[in-house]
Amino acid sequence: MTVRFQTTGSLLDALTTVAETGAAIRAAAVLFIAALTAAAAQVSLPLPFTPVPFTLQPMIVLLGGAVLGSRLGLSSQVLYLAAGIAGLPVFAASPVLPQGALRLLGPTGGYLMAYPLAAFVAGWLAERGLDRRYWTSVVAMAAGLAVVFTCGVAWLAWFARPAAGVTVALGTGLFPFLPADIVKLLVAAAIMPAAWKLLGTRQG
Repeated sequence: MTVRFQTTGSLLDALTTVAETGAAIRAAAVLFIAALTAAAAQVSLPLPFTPVPFTLQPMIVLLGGAVLGSRLGLSSQVLYLAAGIAGLPVFAASPVLPQGALRLLGPTGGYLMAYPLAAFVAGWLAERGLDRRYWTSVVAMAAGLAVVFTCGVAWLAWFARPAAGVTVALGTGLFPFLPADIVKLLVAAAIMPAAWKLLGTRQG
């Protein structure tokens, strides 16, 4: 027998509706995504031509937003940033960039500060059903990734390294990461429809 859930709302909404233990599951899910974002930061690859490392974080941020929904997705990333500001070693390891609040003022600060908004955007679109099918899931993930890159490149161009300008910021903060991040986005986008289908909730 196929189980039918609401046509709107996040995957977490559907899970908590079934489990009927909403508050505890929601709190645990927010903590889990924040911790997973911190773990993804540790899988980083420094690049010699840019201060921005390659990490798995964008995929986790977007997936977390889609799973949790807009408000809780945003909350998970605010919690992640709060842990970093408090001095916990949750940011990507770097020989030149400090842990703690000063990381947000460095060249990667724009990307980090964009995470809550990116998760909100991906979650907002997912709540409206875009995560039920693959190509609309791609759209939701792409919108969130666009937020990350827009904020990150703008920060590089006008705050972290204002003398460098937009062209240099694009060359060091966008173009080198696009191919790999597009692949990660396509993989992440496939997870959501598969999860809904597993729950028997694929909607038109």
